[in-house]
Amino acid sequence: MKALSLIPAILLFTSGLHAQSYVHKPNNPDILQNAMRAGAVRHEIVIPDVNGYKVLKADLHIHTIYSDADVTPELRVKEAWFDGLDIIAITDHIEYRRHEDKMIDFLNARVLDGDKAVNSNVIRKDADKRGIVSDLNLPVRLAQSAAQNYGITVIPGAEITREPVSIGHFNALFTTDNNLIYDRDPLQALRNAKAQGAIIMHNHPGWRRTSVESPETEQKAYDEGLIGGVETMNGSEFYPKIIDRARERGLFVAANTDIHDSATETYRAQGQLRNMTLILAADNSIEAVREALENRRTLAWSFGTLAGEEQMLKDFFKACVSVREIVSDGKYTTYAVTNNSSLEFMLQGSGTPFRFRPFTSFTAKVRKGESLKWTLLNCWCGENSNPVVEM
Repeated sequence: MKALSLIPAILLFTSGLHAQSYVHKPNNPDILQNAMRAGAVRHEIVIPDVNGYKVLKADLHIHTIYSDADVTPELRVKEAWFDGLDIIAITDHIEYRRHEDKMIDFLNARVLDGDKAVNSNVIRKDADKRGIVSDLNLPVRLAQSAAQNYGITVIPGAEITREPVSIGHFNALFTTDNNLIYDRDPLQALRNAKAQGAIIMHNHPGWRRTSVESPETEQKAYDEGLIGGVETMNGSEFYPKIIDRARERGLFVAANTDIHDSATETYRAQGQLRNMTLILAADNSIEAVREALENRRTLAWSFGTLAGEEQMLKDFFKACVSVREIVSDGKYTTYAVTNNSSLEFMLQGSGTPFRFRPFTSFTAKVRKGESLKWTLLNCWCGENSNPVVEM
């Protein structure tokens, strides 16, 4: 009975707590404002410096409502901030802009009666003599303006988008005028972008294809030296063979979202970090980021997997992981091994593979004088290759 008698008191106490979650608004005492509402916060992704460079988190393939996505450039910047990114590239399609007729309809009396979108889908056909009349620089300007409030670096870009199987898709990064890129000849469009200083990245090389082998037009683009980087991961797809191509042709590797819907829907709601191109740069200025891409200091991260050049993967792991001696008895030495990063590693030592979770430690015992040695199973340095590290 004593326990039952406590129930009203508990209910009174909890209801009092609930009432205290509201406070009077200073400018209107008739309004109670919920004080428990938390503002959205950035998810920080912690990665130590590698070889003296900052590790910047980038997404180099992003779409907005100004091509075929459902999100504004301004919201793309906010998403990047909340997701822990430092850099984004706005890369709307040049040849495909599916919302243009809706935008014209919305403007109604502000446009001429009968106006329609012009050449808004010329992926599989040539644009007519009017060419591309939309301002393809607008989404970049909008994102750059919004980014000033978040410290996010916005790389100006555009996606050269042709028939995906026989030709392919390519992102032009660091463009100066997206309106001058289009040409009926896809190779000439790539040349136009490169002529204004753009770095060209080959997008999703296996998408909709039966292999990652390059068709004729794509091969010509590679042989002509028009390509500077390539996606080893795009969305949920991973192309292990492309790691070897990047090494052989001297290209930077990338993992990007190619996002069209909201980042929350695709990644955060599933408890996943979004795809990231990890860029080792002096800082997040446009100049430093460009220098890093030109010198291939990148790694690709997607759904718990890292890909890139072997030595860079080893250096990355050693920067993230510290080893501290605990005790030595003259025959064996026991170490504490700590993951100081937000990323997980899958390690294979002499026993069963195990997940090395972020900000955790484990102990390892080896014979005195021997080093700790693991194969990094979630790190790929080739189609069938995983780096082996010793510490």
